[in-house]
Amino acid sequence: MTLDARLVDPLDALHLPREGGAFRVGLVVPQSGPLGLTGPSALDGALLAAHEINTRGGIHGRPLDLVLVDGGGAPRPVAAEVRRLLDAGALDALAGCHTSDVHRAVETVAAGRIAYIYTPPHEGGTRRPGVLCTGTDPSGQLGIAVTELTQRHKIRGWALIGNDYIWPRSVHRAAAALATRAGARIVLERRIPFGAVQPAVEPLLDELRTARAGALLLSLIGRDLVHFNRALRRSGLDRRLVRLSGALEENGLLALGGDDTGTLYAAMPSFATLAEEPRQLLGERHRALCGPWAPVLDAYAVGLYDGLQLLAALADRHALEPHGLARAAGQLLHGAPRIVHLARAEGLGFTVLPPLHAR
Repeated sequence: MTLDARLVDPLDALHLPREGGAFRVGLVVPQSGPLGLTGPSALDGALLAAHEINTRGGIHGRPLDLVLVDGGGAPRPVAAEVRRLLDAGALDALAGCHTSDVHRAVETVAAGRIAYIYTPPHEGGTRRPGVLCTGTDPSGQLGIAVTELTQRHKIRGWALIGNDYIWPRSVHRAAAALATRAGARIVLERRIPFGAVQPAVEPLLDELRTARAGALLLSLIGRDLVHFNRALRRSGLDRRLVRLSGALEENGLLALGGDDTGTLYAAMPSFATLAEEPRQLLGERHRALCGPWAPVLDAYAVGLYDGLQLLAALADRHALEPHGLARAAGQLLHGAPRIVHLARAEGLGFTVLPPLHAR
């Protein structure tokens, strides 16, 4: 099977004519930076969606092309690249998965001008016209996980360690409220700049020992999350602490080398959380198009796949106008809240756990 989808370089999008009058979607995906290890999977998810949309006839008879913007840089340069493309009329829509600080910067240049679908878990709050978040906010993401782990493992104290930007701050606020309602308390909270985990890790491990936390919520992302989990393993704290992450997906677990403690959990809508039949069919289509050695499908890949399919459905309804986007999307999605189920790392994969009250 041949992949019917094209990636376009931003410079080509600025200076070359569109082949076949293509409908161009700016795809803002990290190819570098803290989330760079997730980029290949996310790109595969987007390419799979673009292929399926094109085999159905594209967007109103126009082929769908993806203009790849590296979303792994600092917020301002990424937003500046998006602004250049928008000012040149080179994009018809935007989709992406990247950190929330990049998202907020891109939002400022895209709002009111174009439909922009942002697919990962996000920090919550309001959005400007034309900006649609299809992921979950911290309360929706952690609501089941923090409560169930506190009860299951009889946790009395939680530690919170994350990167220092908008999403972990919101995650920590939500986690503190959820832990308190579940009868636990926060005994330690630390936030670390991107890339600073390795020099800070030993003092952090000492603080964890002193705080005597029973559980650790990690809102570190990408490579920082991998580095910290490796440090926990070397110290032996991985077997003393229940660990929960809102950003651990298949790539991060593979980079960690898997986990056999039985106490590493993810509250991330990963590939594993799809129902069995859709998961199997999506995996089969991915392998048929991208080959057996393609990157694993993960939460970012599935989110972008769904986001681009939603974008195509909105286009079919002529509903991409920024000021009506949220209402039109709500009609398609039926306004149903997304529930993130708790998954436990087992070896190199995840097993989704049923709620406590269901067992």
